[in-house]
Amino acid sequence: MARRGVLQDALGIGIAVGAYGLSFGAAAVGAGLSVLQACALSLLVFTGASQFALVGVLGAGGGAGAAVAGAVLLGTRNLPYAVRLTGLLRLTGLRRVLAAQLTIDESTAMSTGAPPGLAGLAFWATGASVYVLWNLATLLGALGAGVVDTTALGLDAAVGAAFLGLLAPQVRGRSALAVALTGALVAALAIPGTPAGVPVLLAGLAVVVGLRGTPPGSAR
Repeated sequence: MARRGVLQDALGIGIAVGAYGLSFGAAAVGAGLSVLQACALSLLVFTGASQFALVGVLGAGGGAGAAVAGAVLLGTRNLPYAVRLTGLLRLTGLRRVLAAQLTIDESTAMSTGAPPGLAGLAFWATGASVYVLWNLATLLGALGAGVVDTTALGLDAAVGAAFLGLLAPQVRGRSALAVALTGALVAALAIPGTPAGVPVLLAGLAVVVGLRGTPPGSAR
């Protein structure tokens, strides 16, 4: 039952997050990229926030250098995920290379919160589900750019809603809640005056500092 539940959750997350790829595909073409370029970004980069940061700068008339810098800055938030998953999954060789491509918010949250013995299944199932559906949606969004208003359909909120749904069960206890709220407050205050990606990094630093002062086990 636990295994089936993990697979169902992975598919549900893939559908929710993958749907957001429609918005990315349309936004990328609207920013001047070709359908092939939009699909290549999703296939090779596969970090939604970084992809949107890149096309956002290009769409606003910024240069390629500034667009790539913003995307890389935002993508660095995945580094702590890799550190955490290295000890959890203990992968080697080609599997480790493939895992690096699938290390995203959703696969990390699913694997760290999975029932005992199912961390690997949760990681691979979630990562594969999101990857396949995100890339399929990117293609459809790019081909249908200008035809479908994905914002009006509410698809622009899919990623945030999916990640909040994964995060909520991990916040247990007053200390963990205080740390989470502090990170959210730091990000909210930083948004108006900092470039894309910086609010996330500042919030991450605040969370790390907060967790260092949290007694072991109190976050559960």
